[in-house]
Amino acid sequence: MTAAHAIVGVILAGGLSSRMGQDKARIRLGGAALIDRAARRLKPQVSAIAVNANGPVLFERGEELPVFADLDAARAGPLGGVLAALDYARRHHPEASHVATVPTDSPFFPTDLVARLSRVVDTPERMAVARSVSGLHPVFALWPVTLAADLAEWLAGGGALRVRSYLERHQAREITFPLIETPRGEFDPFFNINTPDDLDEAENWLWVLER
Repeated sequence: MTAAHAIVGVILAGGLSSRMGQDKARIRLGGAALIDRAARRLKPQVSAIAVNANGPVLFERGEELPVFADLDAARAGPLGGVLAALDYARRHHPEASHVATVPTDSPFFPTDLVARLSRVVDTPERMAVARSVSGLHPVFALWPVTLAADLAEWLAGGGALRVRSYLERHQAREITFPLIETPRGEFDPFFNINTPDDLDEAENWLWVLER
């Protein structure tokens, strides 16, 4: 039901990155900042793209994207970023039915992520979320713009901050993505970078996945 032209893509870059010791968005993988890698991977999948961040964002290679902060200065974790994304889409892209969110720290996410999630969106209120063998990936999801007020009420009323809890509340459809077959073995496309060791591992996979 949902076409690519009706979906706004948002990169969630508002986290504190405490385990990395630095802003993940600026971390470089294969010579490119993670924020730029996320933008290049998501941009072809959606009609418009923006970044949710609570500080300055530096882009490379001439890329300049709209950046907006969380609505609540107290920060409500990833759900706060999702709410800000829904509000942004509602104000700047009124034609959009959904927002597709991705984090900055999973540089190899599927290039057909939005298309596959869209296939199960059978009503304007339907949510869809990605899953792989490593489990559910709650911030790789399609969020109906019409649920902005509902999510705001959920957060204001002290609802759980776990993204998974809100997805369960609305019975989000789960789409399982397969592992990637490579000469080095199978690889989960939702591999995420949380620590310096993860970054080293990502560098080791980069030459296999992008050669």
